[in-house]
Amino acid sequence: MKRITAWRRRPWAGYAVVLAALAAIGVIYAGFSPRTDRAEAQSAAQAEQDLKNGQQLFNKNCASCHGLNAEGTKDAKGNSIAPSLIGVGAAAVDFQVSTGRMPAMNPGAQVPRKTPIPAFDTSIKTDYEDPKERAEAEKQKAEAEKNLADLRAYIASLGGGPEVPPASAVDPEKGNVALGGKLFRTNCAQCHNFTGQGGALTGGKYAPPLSNSDVTPTQMYEAMLTGPQAMPVFNDTTLTPQDKQAIISYLVQTREEPNPGGNGLGRIGPVTEGLAGWLIGIGLLVLAAMWITAKKPKKLKKS
Repeated sequence: MKRITAWRRRPWAGYAVVLAALAAIGVIYAGFSPRTDRAEAQSAAQAEQDLKNGQQLFNKNCASCHGLNAEGTKDAKGNSIAPSLIGVGAAAVDFQVSTGRMPAMNPGAQVPRKTPIPAFDTSIKTDYEDPKERAEAEKQKAEAEKNLADLRAYIASLGGGPEVPPASAVDPEKGNVALGGKLFRTNCAQCHNFTGQGGALTGGKYAPPLSNSDVTPTQMYEAMLTGPQAMPVFNDTTLTPQDKQAIISYLVQTREEPNPGGNGLGRIGPVTEGLAGWLIGIGLLVLAAMWITAKKPKKLKKS
């Protein structure tokens, strides 16, 4: 103990302790930093591979219309065939591809919703009873989800743009239904009907129905964020994320409400219900009158 105490009293003892501490910190850092560097290198390599896969998917399924550099294409008269995808963002890609609108088979006034191509079909059925069929379906779904994510990442890398909303932003349970109904009637009902049944527009276009269960909350949010086809863009200044979530909550609740009369008749309201009652009621009365008058009275026998 006397030797240690004497050593500690020497003037260079403090410097020795500091050097020893620095050496210990260096050893510890050297032990952990290679793992961190390797993880970052692997992450960067995986991201680069994902972008490459997204580019290959784009070249195979999209470049014929949108151009090899996604700059868009025009016909001989200068009319646009397909728009530029630079700056549209991941949300626009996710909406168009997940709804089957892209890749488009026959471009027209409006591209209809359809089943996505197998490479991007994330809605594939997986609840098979056979374990082999279920495993194969789950594998195909996982590949489709990865392909869609890689394509989104590639398009986003060309010029940024709106991102796919997180699950918390599209949860219908967290939205204000009353506010959503008010906002929907103010901003959307002119085209989509008061209950989201859809409607006709000019120039061969139409507002698609939002009442079908295959229209997901994420797709609703992405449509408001990107304004596909004839729909205007509702950015976060026009409709805040909370407003968008409220509209989603209103639409989801509306589609889940039952029709007490059996048939919703478009859920337009008393106009269609009264018209249906009038036509059916009058029609039955007319048929009854025709049936009654069609019977010839029996001739009375002379006494």
